[in-house]
Amino acid sequence: MKIAVRPSVVVLAVAIAFCTLAPSIRAAAPAAETKEQRDQRMAWWRDARFGMFIHWGLYAVPAGEWNGKKVGSIGEWIMNNAHIPVADYEKLAGQFNPVKFDAKAWVAIAKGAGMKYIVITSKHHDGFCLWDSKVSTYDIMDASPFKRDIIKELAAACKEQGLTLCFYHSIMDWHHPDAQAPHFPDYNTGKKKNPNFPKYFEEYLKPQLKELLTNYGKIGVLWFDGEWIPEYTEEMGWEVYNYCKSIQPDLIINNRVGKSRKGMSGMSANKQSAGDFGTPEQEIPATGFPGMDWESCMTMNDTWGFKKDDLKWKSSEKMVRMLIDCGSKGGNFLLNVGPTAEGEIPAASVERLAEVGRWTKANGAAVYGTTASPFAKLAWGKATQKPGKVFLHVFDWPKDGALLVPMSNKPAKAYLLTAPDKALEATATDAGVTIKVPAEAPDKVASVVVVEVEGDVKVVGAK
Repeated sequence: MKIAVRPSVVVLAVAIAFCTLAPSIRAAAPAAETKEQRDQRMAWWRDARFGMFIHWGLYAVPAGEWNGKKVGSIGEWIMNNAHIPVADYEKLAGQFNPVKFDAKAWVAIAKGAGMKYIVITSKHHDGFCLWDSKVSTYDIMDASPFKRDIIKELAAACKEQGLTLCFYHSIMDWHHPDAQAPHFPDYNTGKKKNPNFPKYFEEYLKPQLKELLTNYGKIGVLWFDGEWIPEYTEEMGWEVYNYCKSIQPDLIINNRVGKSRKGMSGMSANKQSAGDFGTPEQEIPATGFPGMDWESCMTMNDTWGFKKDDLKWKSSEKMVRMLIDCGSKGGNFLLNVGPTAEGEIPAASVERLAEVGRWTKANGAAVYGTTASPFAKLAWGKATQKPGKVFLHVFDWPKDGALLVPMSNKPAKAYLLTAPDKALEATATDAGVTIKVPAEAPDKVASVVVVEVEGDVKVVGAK
């Protein structure tokens, strides 16, 4: 039986409920895992390097406006930023009818861009669910006129086209009376706690995670968010982490399941905090994190959820170079789209992703399955590597036709990635290896020169 979650529910005997439920929330010991087992579990994600983030929900209906007025900041936070009562926001569900939604088309757009996995908002902070949940009626099947399980359709499309399906899931819930709904008008307040949150944790959050991990096949990543609320604890984080892995042992879970993330920089302050990888947001770290996994998430414009007046689109060139930058530092790149209420990915996003795909189709081997650059800094671009190969991503093509690479290895062979049969002249000098390249750059965005070497790269000047 489904339970309708309404803010009008009167919470009785709060103190008793808290004392009764609190003991069930305990710090569970992390599952034993060797380095080899972890490496095997993380392997597909490390190789993938590039994914699509999808922020989609009821917030696409107002699209940045409420009562005829534009609401500042990001689109998916409109319920909080416009101080919309739960009862009023709920009415958007009746207007959410994305008849143009086509799961196969969405997945094809991601695949065409060279993306290897998709992370979609199963539930954002507003509490609305994009799947047919059995523990709530505030979902796509029960509360909207659409009556189609979006997650089910995406799961089928991803399986058909060879992409890995992953979920973003909010720990915070502005709609649930046992979570942050009573904090209205500032749902995101850090000054108050809902003493009945343990009930939400046990009877709502965990059962919904079980649905997502049981009903839609193998899931690649659970990407949590909203962990900063005062009701949530590190002990809860470990319980969620181990609970989810007990259902799908190969699951990868981000560090926002824990409580020590250092703001937008995304890495955990406490090495004992739960989670498998760090999550820099709207930024790429200046350097990598040797021995640590991380992924930068980025918007194409200024917002995650659709906002009709946000036209500050990044260029496809910038997106390609961000992908390269992440890979050169040993990280992944998660690039966002915010579909409309009708179910379409905005044309500006589709066009840019197609242009990104043109580059990845020709040069993807220099990103997928690579590790971080051996060079701390390069004057003309970035680098990635695989055993026996260094990939030089040249942003600023040398005007004199000589590309200087600060390495002392004697190259076995050098060539353009797109022309492997045409060897380039490479000469070793005290300053490094000089590669004679064509007068014009083969690709204005980033041309890739491959240098084959034996053993590890030896950087000139490195101690």
